[in-house]
Amino acid sequence: MSGHSKWATTKHKKAAIDAKRGKLFAKLIKNIEVAARTGGADPGGNPTLYDAIQKAKKSSVPNDNIDRAVKRGSGAEAGGADWQTITYEGYAPGGVALLIECLTDNRNRAAAEVRTALTRNGGQLADPGSVSYIFNRRGVVIVPKDGQTEDDLLDVVLDSGAEEINDLGDSFEIISGASDFVAVRTALQAAGIDYDSAEASWVPSVQVPLDAEGARRMIRVVDALEDSDDVQDVFANGDVPDDVMAELEGDEE
Repeated sequence: MSGHSKWATTKHKKAAIDAKRGKLFAKLIKNIEVAARTGGADPGGNPTLYDAIQKAKKSSVPNDNIDRAVKRGSGAEAGGADWQTITYEGYAPGGVALLIECLTDNRNRAAAEVRTALTRNGGQLADPGSVSYIFNRRGVVIVPKDGQTEDDLLDVVLDSGAEEINDLGDSFEIISGASDFVAVRTALQAAGIDYDSAEASWVPSVQVPLDAEGARRMIRVVDALEDSDDVQDVFANGDVPDDVMAELEGDEE
């Protein structure tokens, strides 16, 4: 899981930067609309909606925007779109596998934007099924360290389905079964421990080792894909070692 851990670090830092730009707002709002439409407007009885709202709040989405998204999704307010979930498979340069999750009201536009983002950055679309088998659906909860150790967290979440904990530097990543992340999150809340996000995610079972240039090319493709309003998330199986990660962070200084 070390490769996933390093890429998770990159994604976590990038998400924080994107949140500051407000880039994530529209995507987080979409998640709330869909969750409210499929499971109802009450976060207490709809864990998916609860977690979508918490993620939006932690990314500083205004409460008014969140409330309106819940109302649109549940039908209490007009204007909700007919969002469709589509998953594309592809490759970044160097054979890095990509799972690209879209939430769109226009399938043709989403397909065109995904294809363009890939081909312009040295990637390519893959046939359905040729990449997805590399990824497994897992629960992922990100917890800021705040003085806590891995053992402290393990004592709290072990009985709730947590399977492993990865050190991401400033935070810990708790991996569980896909349906257990709500129990993990609930255990953390009961213990008074804050968390950054809790969701089902795609975790690769095999990683492709990358040097600095390979990592840059992978991130370039992911950035291009995520620039599309239709793309909700991108999962990659590139393995970025610590020394390469340090070099990439040097690029940003």
